[in-house]
Amino acid sequence: MTRKLTTRNLIEMKAANTKIASLTAYDASFARVLDNENVDVILVGDSLGMVIQGAANTLAVSMRDMIYHSAIVSGVVERGLVVVDMPFMSYTSTAQALGNAARLVSEGGADVVKLEGGAIILESVRALTEHGIAVCGHLGLTPQSIHQLGGYHVQGRDFQAAAAMRRDALDLQAAGACMLVLECVPGGLAGEISRSLSIPVIGIGAGNQCDGQVLVLQDMLGISGLALRFSRNFLADADSIQQAVANYVSAVRDGSFPAPEHHVAP
Repeated sequence: MTRKLTTRNLIEMKAANTKIASLTAYDASFARVLDNENVDVILVGDSLGMVIQGAANTLAVSMRDMIYHSAIVSGVVERGLVVVDMPFMSYTSTAQALGNAARLVSEGGADVVKLEGGAIILESVRALTEHGIAVCGHLGLTPQSIHQLGGYHVQGRDFQAAAAMRRDALDLQAAGACMLVLECVPGGLAGEISRSLSIPVIGIGAGNQCDGQVLVLQDMLGISGLALRFSRNFLADADSIQQAVANYVSAVRDGSFPAPEHHVAP
C-alpha cells in the first residue's frame, strides 16, 4: 500500500536537504499522473481560474469551485500531500476562515489549506491550526492582491519590503503554519527565509535556495500559452506527459531546476 505523505514528512525532507517537488492539478487524470511520478505536494490552486476557466486572474474563483476540484483530486491521490487554495475573500475574518477551511477539508478532502498574506491572516492561521486544520502560508507575489500590487512584479526588492517579508514568514510559522510558498521573490531573500524557518519553504520564481519548487502544471508542459521566465517546458524534451513530470521531479530533486536563467531576481 502506498504511504501517504504528511506535513511531518515534508519537515523531515527539509531536514534531510531533500528537495520537495510540487505541481498543480485540477482533475483526476492529471492528479493520477502526478501521484504516480512521485510529486510530493499536489496543489489544487485557484490558478484554475486562468487554466481551467480561462479568466484573466484568480479573483472570480469560488469556494464551490475549489471544493469541487479539491474533491476530485483528493479522491484519486494516494501518496502526495494535497494542498488547496482558499479563494479570494473566503477568509476575511477568523469565523469565515474556519467555516470555509472546514469545508475544504471535510467536503474537498484537503490535507492542507493555503492562505495568502502576512500579518492580516495571523489570527486566522492560529485559529485554524488550533482547530486541527493544517495551513500553508503564501508570501511575495500574492495573486489575490494583484490589483493592489499593480500587476505581476517581483516582491521584496527593497530593504523595508524584504524585512517585512522575513518578519511575516517567522510570524506565520509561530502562528502554526506547517509550510510556506514564496512567489516571485529575489533568490537571496528566499534563501534567507528558507534557512530561518523550520517549516518547508516552496518557491515559485524564487530561485533555487528554497526547500522545494512548485509550478502550474500547464506552464511546466508548455501548454498554457504563457512565456514565464521562472518556468521551463519539460515536455519539449520528453516523449510523454508522464516523462515530462518525472523529469521535473528529478530536476527539482537534483537542484538543476530552477537554473540561473529561471531566476526572476538575484
